[in-house]
Parts: sequence; structure tokens; C-alpha cells
Amino acid sequence: MSEQFFIDDKNKFIEKNIDFIHKTSSFICKKRLDKSNDEEFSIAMEAFNKAWDSFSEERGNFFSYAKTVIRNSLIDYFRNSKNIPVLYFEEDEGAREIDNTISLDKYDREMEHRSRLEEINSYKEKLEEYKIDFFDLTKSSPSHRDTREDILNLALLCVRDEEIMRSLYDSKKLPIVRMIEVTGRNRKFIEKWRKYIISLIILLSSKDYIYLKSYLNIRRKE
Repeated sequence: MSEQFFIDDKNKFIEKNIDFIHKTSSFICKKRLDKSNDEEFSIAMEAFNKAWDSFSEERGNFFSYAKTVIRNSLIDYFRNSKNIPVLYFEEDEGAREIDNTISLDKYDREMEHRSRLEEINSYKEKLEEYKIDFFDLTKSSPSHRDTREDILNLALLCVRDEEIMRSLYDSKKLPIVRMIEVTGRNRKFIEKWRKYIISLIILLSSKDYIYLKSYLNIRRKE
């Protein structure tokens, strides 16, 4: 662990930060989680434990990193749980509610910035396999929030379908006929937003890109 920690016992450290874990996970899930009964809180606890085990100084500030790991663990849970079919994008102002509780010194910011750049470069290379330019994504992204959320949930359905994922990875193209069957969307919609759909599927289906996923500010709808 980094020298920023003065608690050597992991269990004591987790216990000391239960409120941080609870606040972070409740915010992402858009409901006050029951620490004893809600699976989402258990997942957040496991994620915080994972953050402790995987943290290094190159990651920057621990709590910023832990928040990102918790968010991505819950996104993975949302992705795999058919009981949570709808996600949405939180406004940036809301996402900063948690970030503002975290104080980053210059060294932390530099290390975190370096990690984010490494992720972006890796993601750019992955997108190139699908003939997508990372810097063109802004031009290929919908301007309306409703459309972005429609595509987010379309991507979520695709990630859950093994046939779609296998075909996409093998051919580097969207299996439109199968996607129409699974999502109920028409060909015109899928083809129009092809690049944006693929970019989301890559993010949602990967256990990498923890910082890029956090930019999405994904939360579940009640």
C-alpha cells in the first residue's frame, strides 16, 4: 500500500471507511442501500477490498481509485443482472458530488492522469481494430441524452448476448440481424449509431478501462 495509509490492517481500514463505501454505492445505485440485505452493498465492499489489493502509487489517490473500482464493479453487476434492465447517464454535476469529497495532491493527480492516458491509448488501439478513430467518436455521438441512454441500454442487451459478442469480436462488425432480434431496434437506428454502439459495447464488456468507464457516469434507474 502507499505511504498515504497509516492503517496496516486491511479489515480495520475497511471498517473505518464503511461510510465512504456506503455513500459511494448508494449514490451510484440511486437508492439508500441496506448494508445487511442489499447485494449491491456487498459488491461495493468486495470492490473496496479489491481496490486495496490492487492499488499502487501509480494509481494516484486511493479513494479516487476505490470509487472508480466500486463504480465499475456495480456497472458489471448491472450489466449481468437481468433484474436491472435500464441504466442511465448521470449529469456531471451529480457525479462530482463524490469526487469533491476526495482531496488530490499534485503527485496523486499526476499519477492518476498518467493512468488515464495509458487507458485512453489502449482504448484507441482497441477501437482501431473496428476501424473507429477515437477522436471521431465525438462526431459520432448523439447530442440528445435520451438517445445516448437508448444506445447505452441497447449496448447492455448486446453485451448480455453471447451470439452478438462472438460475432462482433470475430468479424469486427455489428451482427445487425441478431441485434434487431435481441434489442427490438431497427436497422436504420443501429447503422446510424454504429461507432457509438461499438465503443460502448467494448467498454461495458471489458474489465479494463476502469477510468474510462467512470467517465460514463452510469447509474441504475429505480
